[in-house]
Amino acid sequence: MTEIEDLTLDEAAAELERLAREMAEHDRRYYQDDAPEISDAAYDALRQRNRAIEERFPDLVRPDSPSLKVGTEVSEKFAKITHALPILSLDNAFSDADVEDFAARLRRFLKLGEEAPLAITAEPKIDGLSLSLRYEGGKLVSAATRGDGTTGEDVTRNARTIKDIPGTLKGDAPDVFEVRGEVYMTHADFAAMNERQLAAGKPLFANPRNAAAGSLRQLDSRITKSRPLHFFAYAWGEASVVPGETQTEVVAAIARYGFKVNALMQRFSDVAGLVAHYHAIEEQRSALGYDIDGVVYKVDDLALQKRLGFVSRSPRWAIAHKFAAEQATTVLRDIEIQVGRTGALTPVAKLAPVTVGGVVVSNATLHNADYIKGVGQGGVTLREGRDIRIGDTVIVQRAGDVIPQVVDVLLDKRPADAGPYLFPARCPICDSHAVREDDGVVTRCTGGLICPAQAVERIRHFVSRNAFDIEGLGEKQVEFFFKAEDDALQVRSPADIFTLKERQSRSTLKKLENIDGFGPVSVAKLFAAIEERRTVPLSRFLFALGIRHVGETNAKRFARHYGSLSAFAADAATAVLPVEKKDRGNEAWQAMNDIDGIGGVVAEAVVEFFAEAHNREALAALLDQVTVLDEVAVVDASSPVAGKTVVFTGTLEQMTRDEAKAMAEALGAKVSGSVSKKTDLVVAGPGAGSKLKQATTLGVEVIDEAGWFVRIGRDAAPTQTAAEPPSDQAPGVPAAEADPKDPA
Repeated sequence: MTEIEDLTLDEAAAELERLAREMAEHDRRYYQDDAPEISDAAYDALRQRNRAIEERFPDLVRPDSPSLKVGTEVSEKFAKITHALPILSLDNAFSDADVEDFAARLRRFLKLGEEAPLAITAEPKIDGLSLSLRYEGGKLVSAATRGDGTTGEDVTRNARTIKDIPGTLKGDAPDVFEVRGEVYMTHADFAAMNERQLAAGKPLFANPRNAAAGSLRQLDSRITKSRPLHFFAYAWGEASVVPGETQTEVVAAIARYGFKVNALMQRFSDVAGLVAHYHAIEEQRSALGYDIDGVVYKVDDLALQKRLGFVSRSPRWAIAHKFAAEQATTVLRDIEIQVGRTGALTPVAKLAPVTVGGVVVSNATLHNADYIKGVGQGGVTLREGRDIRIGDTVIVQRAGDVIPQVVDVLLDKRPADAGPYLFPARCPICDSHAVREDDGVVTRCTGGLICPAQAVERIRHFVSRNAFDIEGLGEKQVEFFFKAEDDALQVRSPADIFTLKERQSRSTLKKLENIDGFGPVSVAKLFAAIEERRTVPLSRFLFALGIRHVGETNAKRFARHYGSLSAFAADAATAVLPVEKKDRGNEAWQAMNDIDGIGGVVAEAVVEFFAEAHNREALAALLDQVTVLDEVAVVDASSPVAGKTVVFTGTLEQMTRDEAKAMAEALGAKVSGSVSKKTDLVVAGPGAGSKLKQATTLGVEVIDEAGWFVRIGRDAAPTQTAAEPPSDQAPGVPAAEADPKDPA
C-alpha cells in the first residue's frame, strides 16, 4: 500500500472508500455472522490506516467512515431494542508509550499537573459478545446485543438461560438499572463442545468468541440453554440511581447484586502501575481459561468521566491496550493427514520452523478439507477465497495461545508450480475409503475394524461392558497387546482376542504369565473370560462392531428388525444408496432406511462399513471364532399383528409414541418409520400428513388409534395430560442421536 504521506487527494479518497467498504463487510461477518475471516490484529491495522488517512485529509472523512461507526446493523432475524444510552467502542493502544500518551491527554484535558492524583482502573478485555441487561424493580425485563451501538438485537429469552445472569437482582438495587458486560465461553467448555460436534460429525466452531456469539444469537432459546455460556459484568447503562461515585464502587455494587465481575480488575494511581498490571495479565493470559485480547483502562472517578465526555465513537476516559498479535510468516512445506481415534482425517501443516509468541512452531492445524479450500462453517468464504497450497508462504497464528493455525496465504509469494491440494479419498494409514459425510465437514476412514489409527479405540469398544464385556481386557491391557512385537501376544483385531490362548500355547517365547503385570491366575481368568464370550447376542455383536452411529439403541433396532446377522449383512452388503433425492435406492436400502428410528445417516454408515473389503475380511475372521445368536423376540403368538409392519403417524392421544412402538413390538409387529409397499398397517391420528397420503396411494390399510386398540383386543390406555405432537421425521435424520450411549 502507498505510504500515507505519499497519497494524493484522489488516492486518499479512493482508499477511504475502499476501507469503508472492506471494514463494513468485516463488521458484518464479525457481528452478524459470528464468522470473522481476518484476525483482530489485521482489522485493527485497517482501522489505524483509515484513521491516519482521515487525520491527514480531514475534509475527506466519509459519512460511513469506520471511525464514526460502532458495531454493525442489527440482524433482521431478531426484534430490535433501542439502548437508553448508546454502547460505544473503545479507542485502542498498542504499546506502553500509547498508554503514557493516553494518561497525558487526560491530564491536559482536565488541566491536572503531574503531581495531581488521577486514579485509573485496569481490567482484562474479554473476547466475547457485548450484552446489555435492563432491570426494572430488580427484575430482568430485557437483554440486547450491542448491535450498531444505538439499537441491538432482542435476545432476552436466550439471556435468561445463562446461569451467570440473575433473573432478580440481590440487595438494594436501583429501580432502573442496566448492567453491561460480555458473554463468553471458557476454553474447557469450548473444547468439550467441539468434541461433541466432532463426535456427531458436525462442523467445529472456530473459536470460543464465535461459539459464544453464535450460541447467544439463536432463534431457539433451547439451543442457547444447551450451550455453556458465561457472563462477566463490567459496566452499566441507564440507572435511576448510580450506586457509587467511582468505577470501582459501582462494579463492586454490581457484584453485590449477584453478578460475576473480573477479579483481575485493579485501581492504580500512575501509568507504571497500569503497564505493570497489563504485562502481568499478559503473562497469565493462557492460564485464565477464557479468551482476552487486551486490558481496558478507565478513569475511576465518575465525575471526571463526565467532564472528559466522548470523542466520536469512543469515550475520552477509557482505552483498550491490545495484546500484540501472535502471528508470524513461514513456508508450508507439506500437508500431512492425521487419522484420529474416531477415524477423522485431519490435515496438519508441516512448516518451516518459526517462533510465534515465544514458541517455536513447526506444525499447525488446517482443520478440514473445506478450510484448505477457503470455505468456512456454513459455506462462509475464508481468506477472500484464497486456498492453501504446499509451498505457500503463510501467516501462522497461535489460536487461543495453544493450537497454532494457518490463517492466511501471501499470494504474491506463491510458487508458480503450486497446485491446489487434493484431499485424499483413501485413509493414509490403512488405505480404506475415506468418506465425507453429508451432514458435516469431517472426512472419515471407513476401515473401522482394521485401521491401526483407530484399532486401539475400536478394540476397547469391542470388549466394553455393553459389547462383548470381556473382563481382564481393560485400557492398559488392550494397549499392551496391541503394541506387543511378539506375534503370540499381538491383538490388533477383534478376532485376535479369540486366538490369543492358542497362539500362547504354541509359543516358544516368553509366556504371558511371566510378564510383569500378569501372572498365572490373572492369565487363567482372562482366557476363561474370553471363552465365555464366544457366543454373543446379535444386538451386542452389532454394537461391538463400532459402526458409526450404531450405538446400543440402533443395534437393538437392527437386531429386532432383521432377527439374524445373515439377514442384516445381506441388506448391508447389497444396499444401493440413492443418487438423487427423488431416488429411493434399491429394495435393500429402503428396507434398512425405513426401520423406525434409523434413517439415511445411520443406514449409509452401515452400508459404507460393509462396502469396505477390509471390514468384511475382519468380520469373517471374527465369525470363525464366535457364534452370533439370532434375536428372539418375546411376543404374543396369538397376536393379530404378529409379523406385520406397522407405521404410526399423526397425533397419538391415548398413548405416547414410545408406548405405541413398544406395544406393537411386544405383539410381534415390526414398527417402521415410513410407508412403503411392505407396510401392512398404518395407525393415523389427527394431523397425519405425508405418511397417510402415501398409504392411501399404495392401498395400505389405515385405521385410527381407537381402531388399533380394537385390532389388538385391548382397552385404550389412560389419556395423556398433553397430546404428543406429530413425529413425521425427515428422511435421513437419525432419531438415535438423542441416545447418549450411541458413539456419534
